[in-house]
Amino acid sequence: MSSKQNSPGLDQLAAGIRACRKCIENPDGKPLPHAPRPVLQISSSARLCICGQAPGTRVHQSGRPFTDPSGDRLRSWMGIGEETFYNPDRLAIVPMGFCFPGLDSKGGDLPPRRECRKLWHDELFAEMPQIELVLVIGQYAQAYHLGSERKKSLTETVVNWQAYFEATRQPGKPAVIPLPHPSWRNNGWLRKNPWFESDLLPVLQEEVSRLT
Repeated sequence: MSSKQNSPGLDQLAAGIRACRKCIENPDGKPLPHAPRPVLQISSSARLCICGQAPGTRVHQSGRPFTDPSGDRLRSWMGIGEETFYNPDRLAIVPMGFCFPGLDSKGGDLPPRRECRKLWHDELFAEMPQIELVLVIGQYAQAYHLGSERKKSLTETVVNWQAYFEATRQPGKPAVIPLPHPSWRNNGWLRKNPWFESDLLPVLQEEVSRLT
């Protein structure tokens, strides 16, 4: 719960997102295979925003973002604990899909629902002009926040993190740092890309400390 007062427009948007049933009642494609449970963390004061994919099974159960091993690793990358991470006055969390999308035939998470981006994201970020840095995790978040500037692969996009960070640091607009997903399934990727920990994480942690 935020201890500071949000703008009326942001509170109205948050209420609309939490009550949304578009993917059940009028979906783009197959309906959501379970009851919606939107998960997000927003405020009118947070200067840092995490933008990932969509909640997984554990987050769907808890109703709180990143309550899983991926969240532990992400907090480690950022150099902060749960007290800071879950303080909406200091940090916003806006996934590309607000609800757990369900599982595919192989047991993996389905892509984020398209309805969320179409209905909510542009207006939501317009209501949070105070955001100074957006951490974009995974290809769907990178497609939204980097647009045509995104590279062909996630690795190539993250390799060019410094160029994106410098290019997007403009007055009145948030800077962007692309990240891989902090899933333990990416252990092999991290071993193959040691520059991520040696070059990117120190800058990330410095920015997180400055903004939170």
